[in-house]
Amino acid sequence: MACLKKFGAAALVFAIATAVPALAAETTTTPAPVPVKTPQTKAKVTTTSKTANTSKTASASKTATATKKTTAVHTASLHPASLAVHRSRRRYVERFTTSSFLEANVLTMGDVTTGEDPVVRAAALEALGNMNGTAVAIDPTSGRILAMVNQKLALSRGAEPCSTIKLTVALAALEEGIVKRDTQVNLGGRFHMDLTDALAHSNNLYFETVGRSLGFERVKHYANEFGLGELAGYNIAGEQRGTYPDQELPASLGGVGRMCSFGESVSMTPLQLGAIVAAIANGGTLYYLQHPQTPEEIATFKPMVKRTLNIAPLIPEITDGMKSAVLYGTAKSLKANFNEFPVMGKTGTCSDNGTRYGWFASYADTPSGRIVTVFFLQGGRPTFGPKAAELTGEFYRALWDKSYFNTKPDLTAKPEAAPSEISSTSGEPTGR
Repeated sequence: MACLKKFGAAALVFAIATAVPALAAETTTTPAPVPVKTPQTKAKVTTTSKTANTSKTASASKTATATKKTTAVHTASLHPASLAVHRSRRRYVERFTTSSFLEANVLTMGDVTTGEDPVVRAAALEALGNMNGTAVAIDPTSGRILAMVNQKLALSRGAEPCSTIKLTVALAALEEGIVKRDTQVNLGGRFHMDLTDALAHSNNLYFETVGRSLGFERVKHYANEFGLGELAGYNIAGEQRGTYPDQELPASLGGVGRMCSFGESVSMTPLQLGAIVAAIANGGTLYYLQHPQTPEEIATFKPMVKRTLNIAPLIPEITDGMKSAVLYGTAKSLKANFNEFPVMGKTGTCSDNGTRYGWFASYADTPSGRIVTVFFLQGGRPTFGPKAAELTGEFYRALWDKSYFNTKPDLTAKPEAAPSEISSTSGEPTGR
């Protein structure tokens, strides 16, 4: 402002009048000091000056306009530091190198579909369209995979789970008595939040705080109990196990808090996430997922229990948040396509090395029982968790329109323990 005094009070009035409308037109994430405008602002001053002085004589108008042009030019040139600060506040634009789209023949190349439910598979294909991703549908009462589109991706080494990791963290915190559904966790100052809203809105600060209270050892213990770091399927050719690290993420990268909010340093597969959500849907039984591929495997299919999780009392505490995510939270895009029956789910969005991931895992209370779905997308800017939720709504809509829930075949069978070739130490099939 000291610089403006050189040009008199009139110049100060016009400088302020120019800065206010320019500030209102900007879209920034945080308030910033009003920068002095570039020569582009000079044109605004000139126009404003001409409009404001239409009732004056022609000679007076020209004089005033010339004075303000000079003021604008000098003001811009005298404040290079202000311009530099303004530029430094621009948002970082992430660049993606992975395409969000695939051609249909690439999406399904190599898929084995002999034992799948053809109606479920058709609905998953219709929902995915040309998105670069995979869709897995599971019967939570048996662990049978009803459909798995883009099996190459579904069985791969997995990806960062993003905010879907919050399901296992929430269950761990509930089991350890750190929180209940309505516990108000202080997130700084007067800001508090309970578990239901934290899941619904996928609040990172909440889960960072809870994760630090749990500590790495307990977080890892429950993650492994829920199946992360081990094969989710039984004798599914090509399946990989993902990874759960043995050491906490360095503090400089966010530590255990970051692991609990984004799943940083964790690699999770769509099958692992599907098995976890199936256990929530069925009351705590973690099944081996099975994908029968021959007539004999179809005829002799029997569910196999990996382990029973002690989460039955905790499920009502967590499902409120999963349901709220669809009703008003990060997964509300699902309702644009479907709202015929309740859907409980969790979104996840994050990126790594030029690839963005979009997750949505859910189960639905259908008229003929529950069904679990996992939509996992990878790509660039069009890829994110709410998009995966939107596609899940399209999947349920396609099944509803085909009256699938009125005619769903009974694919379940009485569960049994896994055969003796399952290792007692790892809880996984051997000879793979």
